[in-house]
Amino acid sequence: MKFVLASHNRGKLKEMQEILGALGVEVVLQSDLGLDLEPEENGTTFLENASIKAKAVMEASGLPAIADDSGLCVDALQGAPGVYSARYGGLSDDAARYRLLLNNLRGATSRAAHFHCAVVCCFPNGDTVTAEGDCPGTIAFVPMGEGGFGYDPVFFVPELRKTFAQLTAEEKNAISHRGNALRAFAVELQRYMENK
Repeated sequence: MKFVLASHNRGKLKEMQEILGALGVEVVLQSDLGLDLEPEENGTTFLENASIKAKAVMEASGLPAIADDSGLCVDALQGAPGVYSARYGGLSDDAARYRLLLNNLRGATSRAAHFHCAVVCCFPNGDTVTAEGDCPGTIAFVPMGEGGFGYDPVFFVPELRKTFAQLTAEEKNAISHRGNALRAFAVELQRYMENK
């Protein structure tokens, strides 16, 4: 069975292939099918944004399409940046966004936060399979680490005493919001396929 990943990110594709390969599912990037879609993510939740992307690619390809949406939610900022994580403060640079976040947290008594990820698969028959995952942590006072992307240098995991940017890819995938969401999604997808 072939699925299309509503993304241009080869790193996400590799992660998806590793987790879904055991189900006998082949996953390809939308660009592998000659699709260059960038649907407007105007949802108010991660699940809505993932659904918008998956539905658009499913309709364009005629194949089941998988999309994810994720972001950082900070308690002291009432869940911000949330669904606006990638465009927080209207900034397009990762370092500028996390510096804005650190600035906005000055004087905050709580630095609790979590990353959240929603995964959606839309099928041509109108069915959908969804799953969500979280990774709890705190916001560091200064950026640490060279790895990862986005807010990884300031997202601190207390149990590991490291930021996401200080973890190896394997360590991060084992605990990350996307890893947790994809593992839950694999369970839901297997259940769906067994009932078809």
